[in-house]
Amino acid sequence: MSAVVTAPEHTSSERRSQPAPRPRSRRRRRRTGADWATLAVAVLVGLLVAVPFLLILVNSFKSPAEYSSEGPLSLPSSLYVDGIVAFWERVDFPEKLWNSVLISGSVAVLAVLLSVLNAFALGIGRVKGRTGIVLLILLANMLPQEVLLYPLYFMFKEVGLYNTVWSVIIIFTVIQSAFGTYLLASVYGTFPKEVLEAAALDGASRWQILWRVVLPISRPTLSVLAIFFFIWTWNEFLIPLTFLVSNETQTVPVAITVLQGDRLMDVTTTSASALLGLLPTLVFFLLFQRTLTRGITAGAVK
Repeated sequence: MSAVVTAPEHTSSERRSQPAPRPRSRRRRRRTGADWATLAVAVLVGLLVAVPFLLILVNSFKSPAEYSSEGPLSLPSSLYVDGIVAFWERVDFPEKLWNSVLISGSVAVLAVLLSVLNAFALGIGRVKGRTGIVLLILLANMLPQEVLLYPLYFMFKEVGLYNTVWSVIIIFTVIQSAFGTYLLASVYGTFPKEVLEAAALDGASRWQILWRVVLPISRPTLSVLAIFFFIWTWNEFLIPLTFLVSNETQTVPVAITVLQGDRLMDVTTTSASALLGLLPTLVFFLLFQRTLTRGITAGAVK
């Protein structure tokens, strides 16, 4: 009989005496001169961007007399809120705020939905003449708004939508969806065919593939588009100024400019109006900052 050789078993005391493996120390990379230079440039650019907002904030709480005597760079000696109250009451700011939120929110949702449908047909459906259609959409997106004013004015006058928020919603939905279609068509053109084929073999229809496969995967990109569409539409001025002529339908940027030309507001009230117009978009950006960051970084990692 052959002897069976077994490995010696370690006792519990021997196991305890063995030293625990040391974790690998992470070496911290030393910052080079280029890193410090990049950081200094970034801080300088951040300060240059923040200076106008700080001036608006400081001058919003100054009295006209203090602004005339001390200038725009001095800090206010006391909080002067009459400028904010005067602008709030003159333009009926809650009404203008609701108009801007309604228009921007509707455009963000409708433009993303329209962009998804168009891009699904162009990027995944592979319709004939796809390249020409995408180039035509890109060309339409590059047209200046001044070129579109007269034909759009005539069209909405004929259909009875002039001086209504729906005219601006329709216009910006089409304009923003042109950019969204161009972007998403490129993204959907590289969509994994294996995933689509697997869903089709499981019996999924075109609509089911779109809503249950494509949309969940592209949700970060759609979130970024919705945030950008909201902010871009909020800051628009020329088209709302042309199509929203009555006081009840005006947006915040239009109300600020029209009131400046009509009532000749002082500098402090003008700063207060700019502050009130800036705060909603700032709050919106802070609320969705994490969504925006996730959406931007999601496309960098496959």
